[in-house]
Amino acid sequence: MDTLLIQLRNNKTYKLLQDLEDLRLIKILAKREKTGPETYKKKDSAKFRGALNLNAEQYANFQNHASKIRGEW
Repeated sequence: MDTLLIQLRNNKTYKLLQDLEDLRLIKILAKREKTGPETYKKKDSAKFRGALNLNAEQYANFQNHASKIRGEW
């Protein structure tokens, strides 16, 4: 048998899958947390890249501060 990864678009779809499982046509292996499909493959750094919207001076200050606090560990 093949295993497929699908994305449910609404709650009615989940009910339909449950009905198919009750008829022993399919088997639901696991339920994933509600996340968008893009979050499965993106790294955390990619999700937050550019979120601060800093100018060059603010960015340099941020980098200096980050380096300083890393040294305190």
